[in-house]
Amino acid sequence: MSSTPSSAEARNPRLAELALALGGFGIGTSEFVIMGLLERVAGDLQVTTADVGYAISAYALGVVVGAPLISALAARVPRRALLIALMLVFAVGNVASALATSFWPFVGLRFLAGLPHGAYFGVAALVAAAAVPIDQRARAIGRVMLGLSTAIVVGAPLATWAGQWLGWPFAFHAVGAVALATMVMIRLWVPPQPRDQAASPRRELSALISRRVLFTLGVASIGFGGMFAVFSYVVPTLRTQAGMPEALGPWVLAIFGIGGIVGNLVGARLADRHLMKAIPRILLWSLAVQVGFFFAANHLAAGLLFVGLVGTGIALGPALQARLMDVAGEAQTMAASMNHAAFNGANALGAWLAAVTIKAGAEWSASGLVGAALALGGLLVFAADRRLEQRARLRTTAA
Repeated sequence: MSSTPSSAEARNPRLAELALALGGFGIGTSEFVIMGLLERVAGDLQVTTADVGYAISAYALGVVVGAPLISALAARVPRRALLIALMLVFAVGNVASALATSFWPFVGLRFLAGLPHGAYFGVAALVAAAAVPIDQRARAIGRVMLGLSTAIVVGAPLATWAGQWLGWPFAFHAVGAVALATMVMIRLWVPPQPRDQAASPRRELSALISRRVLFTLGVASIGFGGMFAVFSYVVPTLRTQAGMPEALGPWVLAIFGIGGIVGNLVGARLADRHLMKAIPRILLWSLAVQVGFFFAANHLAAGLLFVGLVGTGIALGPALQARLMDVAGEAQTMAASMNHAAFNGANALGAWLAAVTIKAGAEWSASGLVGAALALGGLLVFAADRRLEQRARLRTTAA
């Protein structure tokens, strides 16, 4: 194949977005399917169900480590080639996970599978945004992120069902196949971008000392944590307080995912219209619906409705990704990748704080109040960032 994109490729950013979204679908399926296969994995690898939580943590740690490491070391790698390489590592990590015959190698392989996660989404967002006019970039990012939301609705439930019937390794083999298909589609449909000769690890690492980048990542790691505080314990909450039958568990995941799809589309459109108003509005919305979940969780229909509404908090993702593009300067890859590392940090923070609250004697639905507090925290970080920017502008004007 020629390395030069055809005119058809250049005129079809939607095909490129589809290829990139498929990779997100595979990543999301891999990340969430293990939560439905905990007991199967524990039984086959002869550990307790709680022990399998180490594998979930190992994946998240892989995301946090991989995002800055890959962004720095691969600074000069052309983006299309980097996306293909990341999908190859992801495929190997998942297929090898399926072949693991003992527990700790399985944990290590989940870490390996998590390494490309943040860098893939970060680079995919940059590629999608570069293919459309600037006033449409958040929507392009949102369409790529739909792969992750669709994985929650379709991928993880289907892979869980298949893993229950055909054995848990089948689910990870299937994810590996999706990753290989993504590699082919990226090669066919994503136009190559020229190598950035000025790129360097030092330039990419400069994002980690930028105040505006760090504040934006702070909004992500705190404000996003509220959604995960609720989501992590939503099934036991509804089973305990609303008497939900166990059979409805997969439907709860699907309802949350549908909310995520809606949030992605609406949030991206809001971000394209007025980015700096969209971020605080989304955080306020998240705060409101998480408080609403606290009161709705005693009634099944209302609780399910608010599960979907909490899922719309994913709207914050495209907005923060666009914000990072504005403030990262030349360290675009690092900033974009670290956004997803921050999301995984939010996952850990929200789940931990909710667990501490519940163990302290609060009812399960108190996760909604924890989520609201984190959304408020993200809003305060955003307000502090804006205040510092305003002061900097006033100093510049006075000078």
